[in-house]
Amino acid sequence: MKSICVFCGSADRVSPDYLAAARQMGRVLAGRRLRLIFGGGKTGLMGAVADGALEAGGEVIGVIVPSMNTSALAHTGLTRMDVVAGMHERKARMHELAEGYLALPGGFGTFDELFEAITWGQVGAHQKPVGLLNVKNYYAPLLAAIDHAVNEGFIFREHRDVLCCDSDPEKLLDAMNAYQHPHAAVKRWLREE
Repeated sequence: MKSICVFCGSADRVSPDYLAAARQMGRVLAGRRLRLIFGGGKTGLMGAVADGALEAGGEVIGVIVPSMNTSALAHTGLTRMDVVAGMHERKARMHELAEGYLALPGGFGTFDELFEAITWGQVGAHQKPVGLLNVKNYYAPLLAAIDHAVNEGFIFREHRDVLCCDSDPEKLLDAMNAYQHPHAAVKRWLREE
């Protein structure tokens, strides 16, 4: 992998632990010479991950829509900022630039982007790794819901197993680097549905 798309929250009123973890994730990405692709914001975890990468000399590309490209929301110190027409184009551009996807804690937007990346892999639209930085066990309830869906037969175990998860950025990136796409599960899923 040469680039990672990070999905994460933009809220500022969150635990400082989340912000510190995002900044550290940015530093680790830069230390591994991984280009950071993200939503272009300067607030919350979005700003923290970008700042961490930039402070460590990393390359950071933001992708933003015109309505968010304001002095209050847009990060101004990036390597590059791509302004695209709308949210669909934004996600498509981030997917195009990334060789892997990583979700930090966040809300509806983060969940939307995360599940889209997982789903696209499930149907064979990409073969890229998807990871969760599980800061403060943030993703435990979501993982429990996913495991429940596996147990109830709605998700194949192979598709659940592609989701890399760790609270340590280095271990998480190691797991993502070792990712093997479940080609047989994709074929089986498409055949059965």
